[in-house]
Amino acid sequence: MIWTAFLLGFLGSFHCVGMCGPIALAVGNASNSGFIWNKILYNLGRSFTYAILGLLIGFVGFSMSLAGIQQGFSIAMGVVLVLLSLNYKKSEQLLQVSIFSGLVKWVRQKLSYFLKRGGKPAFFATGLANGLLPCGMVYMALIAALGMQSPYLGAVYMFFFGIGTIPLLLFLMFSSQIITVKTRMNFQKAIPYLGVILGIIFIFRGLGLGIPGLSPEMVTFDYGTEKMEITVCH
Repeated sequence: MIWTAFLLGFLGSFHCVGMCGPIALAVGNASNSGFIWNKILYNLGRSFTYAILGLLIGFVGFSMSLAGIQQGFSIAMGVVLVLLSLNYKKSEQLLQVSIFSGLVKWVRQKLSYFLKRGGKPAFFATGLANGLLPCGMVYMALIAALGMQSPYLGAVYMFFFGIGTIPLLLFLMFSSQIITVKTRMNFQKAIPYLGVILGIIFIFRGLGLGIPGLSPEMVTFDYGTEKMEITVCH
C-alpha cells in the first residue's frame, strides 16, 4: 500500500502548490550555500508531522482491529474514501469552516516566527508547523492510514505521503514559473480517481476474498469464549 501513499502525495502536491507554494519559496535564500539543505529540511519537517499524525490515527485503527471489527472497519474506510473522492471539491470546501480557523491562525503565527528566525532548526520547524495546515489531501491520506489499522504502518504511510509531495515542491523552489496553472489542474483531476481506487482496495481487503496481494483471507480461531481473527498472507 506504500505506493498509493507516495502517488497520493505526488498528485496532491499539485494542489499543495497553491496553498504551500508561497511558504516553500520563502524558506531559505538562493544566495545561501545551504539553500538546498534548507529546502530539504523544510520538506522533511512536513513529512515528520504527517508521520506523527499517521502514528496517532494508527492507534485508533489498531483499537478497532482489537475490537474484532477489522474487516468491517476496512470496508467502512474504503466507502468513506470513495465518497470523499467523488465529492472532492465539496470536501475541500468543508475545510473552510470556522472550526479550523483557530488552528490556521496558530500555524500562521508559528510559520511567521520561524521564517523570520531563520537557520536550519527553524526551517525544519517551519515544515513541522506547515504539516498541520488543514488540507483535503492530508485528511484523505489520514483516512487511508486509519485503514492500515496499525500505528507503525500508519506512520510509515503518512511519511511516504509526505515524501511524495517533495519532488514537485522542490522543483517549484528552483523554478516557480515552469508549472502552469493548466498543468496543475490537469494533474489535480487525477486525485479523485486515485482516491476511488484506494477506497476500492480497502473494500476488497475487508471482504477477505483470498486474493493474494489484494484481498487476504481472514481466518477465525475459536478459543472457547474468545475468538481471534488473523490475516493470512499468500
